[in-house]
Amino acid sequence: MDLSVLRDLRVPDVLKRPLAFSVAVALLVAVAVVVAVEVAGKEYESRVGLLAVPAVGDPEQPPPGGFGEVVALSLPALVEVARTPTVLRAAADELGTTADDLARRVSVELVPASGLARLSVRADTADRAAQAATRIAQTVVDAGLFAPVARLRLLDRPETTQVAPDRPLAYGLALIAGVLAGLAAHAVGHLRRTRPRDLVRAALTAGGVRRPVAVLPDDDPDLARRLALLCEASARPARVVAVVPGLAERAEELAAELPDKTGEPADGDAVIAVVPDGGPQDELATVVGALPATATLVAVVTC
Repeated sequence: MDLSVLRDLRVPDVLKRPLAFSVAVALLVAVAVVVAVEVAGKEYESRVGLLAVPAVGDPEQPPPGGFGEVVALSLPALVEVARTPTVLRAAADELGTTADDLARRVSVELVPASGLARLSVRADTADRAAQAATRIAQTVVDAGLFAPVARLRLLDRPETTQVAPDRPLAYGLALIAGVLAGLAAHAVGHLRRTRPRDLVRAALTAGGVRRPVAVLPDDDPDLARRLALLCEASARPARVVAVVPGLAERAEELAAELPDKTGEPADGDAVIAVVPDGGPQDELATVVGALPATATLVAVVTC
């Protein structure tokens, strides 16, 4: 593999800006959340009603004595009965799944003081959800849970709705995740930008420099112009010093971009130190401490 191709790859300049990078991270995370929700697939929920009615006589007539007590005591058991393997086995065989898997998709809601229960089943298609809900409800009816005083009756046909993907929820989660990711990226970027400067300033303090010194990144497009202005303000010729041998070539390049003299030169040089970006800056402290008294350190360039 030709590694020169990898070396030629560059991050777009716009993404080097802290705000642009944070926004890009936020957008990527938000899109990833939305895509993950969409890829998860669709899910449908079918709901059917079960109503407790007297076992004999006209359902429209007042129920016989004891009906209310039986329904009130037995209806809560419907929640567990509807999820037992005996009830679910037939529906699971028709759907090509197991009773345990189907039990996780079944839920029962009891309407207080009404004798009404709503049985819900989730499946990957609307037809399968409706089929399972009808089959399970019919099995519960045939079980005769309230016999001999009462019985359960199916109410109408199953009502099926799509419950996943929940796009409003997905967009809300994507917005929250994107904002948090953007803030985290901005915080990490801020720490990465400020930590090298803190290390440089600590080394300058250790070297005896008590006045402010500009700390500039090497990728600053206006680096040469800013250094020239600093040298002009000091009225001294520029002298670029590399604190480690590996940066000597870069120091020579910077020196070639700067004027030899700026205005009426004063005594000494305007020193520009070129240091590695990150890590301890012991060499910088040593170099600064060894500068002659007539030299003035005006800037530190991190490479």
